[in-house]
Amino acid sequence: MGDWWYRNIEEPGKLPLLLALTSFALTFLITRMITRMIRAGKGPFRNVESGGVHIHHVVPGVILTVLGGFGGVATGYGAGAIVFAVIFGIGAGLLLDEFALILHLDDVYWSEQGRKSVEVVVLTMTLVVLVLAGYAPLGVNDLSEDEVQDRRLLLLTLVFNFLLVLVALVKGKFLMAVIGTLVPVVALIGALRLARPGSPWAKRAYRRRPRARARSILRSFHHDRRWAGRSRRFQDMIGGRPDPSPARVPTRR
Repeated sequence: MGDWWYRNIEEPGKLPLLLALTSFALTFLITRMITRMIRAGKGPFRNVESGGVHIHHVVPGVILTVLGGFGGVATGYGAGAIVFAVIFGIGAGLLLDEFALILHLDDVYWSEQGRKSVEVVVLTMTLVVLVLAGYAPLGVNDLSEDEVQDRRLLLLTLVFNFLLVLVALVKGKFLMAVIGTLVPVVALIGALRLARPGSPWAKRAYRRRPRARARSILRSFHHDRRWAGRSRRFQDMIGGRPDPSPARVPTRR
C-alpha cells in the first residue's frame, strides 16, 4: 500500500488534487444532508439571512474557491498547496451544489431544474477521478515518451481528439463529449453514433433524411426510457427529491 501510494499519489504530485476531490465530495454530501434537514424542519440548522436577504451557500463557495485557487497558484508545492487544495475543494462543493441557481438566476434548488446541480457535481467528480487515475486531456496519455517528443504527432493527436469531442458535442451528447476529453474512445463513440433529436447536427444533417431522423428519435426514446428513471432515482438518493411541479390551471377565455 505504501509503495502504491508513493508511486501513484505522492511522486506524481497528485496529493493536493486527491485532497481537493475528497473535500469537494464531503462538502457536497454534508451540504445536501443539512439542506434536506432544513427542508424537513429537523435538526438545529436554519437558513442564513441578513437584513431579510437569504444568503445562499454559493456566496461562501465563491469566496473559498477564489481563495483556494489563487492561494494554490501562489504557494506552488508544499504544505500551503495542500491547505489551499482543501479550501478550494470546500468552496467548489458549495459552489457547484447551487450550479442550477447560477444557470437559471433563480432559486430552483428543490425544483426539477435543480437536478442540474447534482448532474454537474457527479460529472465533475468523475472527471477528477479519471485525472487521478492517469488520464490526460484529449488522449495525450496514449502516446509514448518518444511520440510526445514528436510535436507534429502530438499536435495531430490533440486536433483529432478535439474534433471528435466537438462532433459529439454538436450531436447533443454532452456527457460523452466531456468524458471524451479524457477518454478518446468515448468521444469516438459519441461522434459515430446518431445525433440526438433537436441537436444542431440533427437539425442540419437529418433535415432531408427522414429515415435517419426517425431512427434518431426512436433510439433517443429507448435510451431515455431505459436510463432516465435510473438517473433520476440516483439523483434523488444523493440530492433529495425535487418538489412536484405545480399543476397548471386552465384559464377561461
